[in-house]
Amino acid sequence: MDTKNIMIVGVGGQGSLLASKLLGHLLMGRGYDVKVSEVHGMSQRGGSVVTFVRYGEKVYSPVIDRGEADAIVSFEMLEAARWLSYLKPEGRVVTNTQRIDPMPVITGAAEYPAGLVEKLESAGAKVDALDCLGLAEEAGSAKAVNLVLLGRLSHYFDFPIEAWQEAIEACVPAKFLELNRRAFELGRETA
Repeated sequence: MDTKNIMIVGVGGQGSLLASKLLGHLLMGRGYDVKVSEVHGMSQRGGSVVTFVRYGEKVYSPVIDRGEADAIVSFEMLEAARWLSYLKPEGRVVTNTQRIDPMPVITGAAEYPAGLVEKLESAGAKVDALDCLGLAEEAGSAKAVNLVLLGRLSHYFDFPIEAWQEAIEACVPAKFLELNRRAFELGRETA
């Protein structure tokens, strides 16, 4: 099996570290060699962050180069656009439709780009855009966007739901387990 590459991108404080840990746990449990990178960028709340998850029979490096990502999982649409050059031709973007204004937009030095989903698609990406924030709030907490995104991403893996549930149980503290299970289910079930 060729090495597969997933990028998890977003804004600091959104839960991308838990998402990458959970995905790594899931893939290791399915027998893959897995490498998860350090977070690149500013992990403080509000800064751009990216995590690389690579898996396959044998993975030698945790780094994904431009044009190598099979999928980009994005907590925010502008972050998906920022990292699009890393996506393989015909790769998939699973993105939250939430908009988080970066500093240049907040200060009025720039405008938030319009029509980002269309721009991603016109660049050749297969885009699965979902209101993950709304679904996370429905599950019980805006902080569960990461599990909604993973629920959505689970459509593109041929793994049994039980494997995903086991990874959630292994990585999420017990007091947040039901909330996170529900968020995952909402992301998975929403058409």
